[in-house]
Amino acid sequence: MQSYLKRILNARVYDVAIESPLEVAPSLSARTGNTVLLKREDMQPVFSFKLRGAYNKMAQLTPAQLKRGVITASAGNHAQGVALSAHRMGCKATIVIPTTTPQVKIDAVKHFGQRAVEVVLHGDSYNDAYTHALALEKKHQLTFVHPFDDPDVIAGQGTIGMEVLRQRQAPIHAIFCPIGGGGLIAGVAAYVKQVRPDIKVIGVQASDSDAMYRSLKAKKRVELNDVGLFADGTAVKLAGVETLRICRKFVDEIVLVDTDAVCAAIKDVFQDTRSILEPSGALAIAGAKLYAKREQLKGETLVTVCSGANMNFDRLRFVAERAEIGEQREAILAVTIPEEPGSFRQFCSLLGKRNITEFNYRYADSTEARVFVGIQVRDASETAKLVASLEKNKLKTLDLTDNEMAKLHLRHLVGGHAPEARDEILFRFEFPERPGALMNFLNSMNHNWNISLFHYRNHGADYGRVLIGMQVPRHDKKALRAFLDQLGYRYWDESDNPAYRLFLG
Repeated sequence: MQSYLKRILNARVYDVAIESPLEVAPSLSARTGNTVLLKREDMQPVFSFKLRGAYNKMAQLTPAQLKRGVITASAGNHAQGVALSAHRMGCKATIVIPTTTPQVKIDAVKHFGQRAVEVVLHGDSYNDAYTHALALEKKHQLTFVHPFDDPDVIAGQGTIGMEVLRQRQAPIHAIFCPIGGGGLIAGVAAYVKQVRPDIKVIGVQASDSDAMYRSLKAKKRVELNDVGLFADGTAVKLAGVETLRICRKFVDEIVLVDTDAVCAAIKDVFQDTRSILEPSGALAIAGAKLYAKREQLKGETLVTVCSGANMNFDRLRFVAERAEIGEQREAILAVTIPEEPGSFRQFCSLLGKRNITEFNYRYADSTEARVFVGIQVRDASETAKLVASLEKNKLKTLDLTDNEMAKLHLRHLVGGHAPEARDEILFRFEFPERPGALMNFLNSMNHNWNISLFHYRNHGADYGRVLIGMQVPRHDKKALRAFLDQLGYRYWDESDNPAYRLFLG
């Protein structure tokens, strides 16, 4: 580990990278009761920290290795670092990128690399791209530049830890780093823990891309079958050998956060800086908030690495939609009220002066009306009090705030029960979003069963999401399962979902 100190201190990063600012987030600090500092790696020339490791690695290559040309696989940010480095060093680069990578990152790779870079789109995840890149490396005798599992790459990322300790000499409780393959946190931890071992180094992963978290628990590398693609920059199925070794020695813990928490963190940073982080770039902020709340911290200093800002603009509508829920400032409720004069007025009076974010109503029958409503609240405790108040006044209430189907689909539907839709079964599907993906999905659904409900909305995000109702007789259930399993798409049976039963079933 001593060698990492030397590598980091001598890393060749400042030929192309800046010493990024360490800034106070005033609003977030006030809300959490702690001093929250943002390490602004989103301000690098490629809008991501990845430039540090990529350039440092390529600066260590021999002239012969550079002459052969380099190759890498990346979810986008490392690719930009390699592209810019190849342009500066005058060598050729082949970069394999998953087809699910946001277009803004693909365009940036081509821009930074100019004529020095060949971009190859392959697979749905980083691991797919990585496997293809290894095959091309062998075929064309290229020099591989690993995005995280390489000592020179790790050392380049470790300069972030070096800068933080130089910029903040006062006490620091913890430094939070996002984790995909582990190169960033390995570099930061390798430096910080040998210079200031009193500072906690805490990793943050998306709950649906937690390979390093599982690997640390198992004390060996654990490969995931699937990864969530919302935080595409950290969507890695298998942690690195070297990064896991370092994390086992130096990382204090890993915090897991969900999509809504990440969306809320993006909003937090925007409110304090007017900058927009990509989902992976906001992971550390989401993790710091969760950790501070869990530990009931007050008056401490928390450093968060804002690792990148390569955000597709279209994805912002999804972020904005989910941010309030992630901050627990919006409650989504299904309320049943009597279908009689005065009941609607009573319901509104119970809501009080709270802002209504959404209101959907569909006539059900002559005795009951069911209302789908979004309400701004201060926190989860206010939601619980509101639900209790409604129930006390004999208005049956179901809290749908954590119901994924309700958040993704139901709130956008003008629903209703369909008495004639006999034998209806409801399924939710996900598929990697790209041009033509919906038509491919529709073509694959060509079967004899009648489709009685269909809802699709482009969220500008990682997945295309579809809700389908199909009329399937009981004796066809086995054939249906066989059909769905061979489709190759992730799916969930939502037939027993209470939100479906209330509004659509």
